[in-house]
Amino acid sequence: MRAAVGFASTSLTARCRYNKAVPIPARALAAIVLAAALCLSSGCTKTEEKAAAPVKKNSDRKPAPEFSLKDADGRTVTLADYKGKVVLLNFWATWCGPCKIEIPWFIEFEQKYKDRGFAVLGVAMDEEGFEVVKPYLEQAKVNYRVVMGNDSVATLYGGVDSLPTSFVLDQDGRIASTHVGLVSKSDYENDISQLLDGRAAGGDSPEHHFGMRLAKAQRPQTGL
Repeated sequence: MRAAVGFASTSLTARCRYNKAVPIPARALAAIVLAAALCLSSGCTKTEEKAAAPVKKNSDRKPAPEFSLKDADGRTVTLADYKGKVVLLNFWATWCGPCKIEIPWFIEFEQKYKDRGFAVLGVAMDEEGFEVVKPYLEQAKVNYRVVMGNDSVATLYGGVDSLPTSFVLDQDGRIASTHVGLVSKSDYENDISQLLDGRAAGGDSPEHHFGMRLAKAQRPQTGL
């Protein structure tokens, strides 16, 4: 079942994969109510946000799976089109509440970082297709490209069982970080900045080592 991460529902139906509403059994509903009560009694808060995963070291990054999907204008888009850029690849849907929280951030990131070699690429997972996605893109004034996803692409990226799910890719098309569910805006910005500045977790980026070698070469020699 795919549902918006971090938001409870009192409805007797839930969203399952690709925006289908299914009834929740009474026993399952009771379990949800009990879990919510326990959460309130134990003081858990801010369940809408999850801890962000750090940017991976260069040696730990794996290539993002290639795909070929259509955008809102019917043009074919491939991941290879974005080689050389830092890419925020966001799986989302129009019915996903947390997704709608993130989208204004992504609009801002696209505007702020596009001239530095950054791009947002949205993958809409709505079962109804662009019939429902296009009006939302216009309403939200989305300024980045959005393609229509499918089961095959979701499987390539580990199933994408929760929305939103985002992957931040480095300039070589490798997955540098993964965010499942809603994380903070600053987590995304930290990822983007690190990759655009050539910084990686553990300081193992080529730029880091080059800078260290240059500094050493320029250091005044003593003891001669």
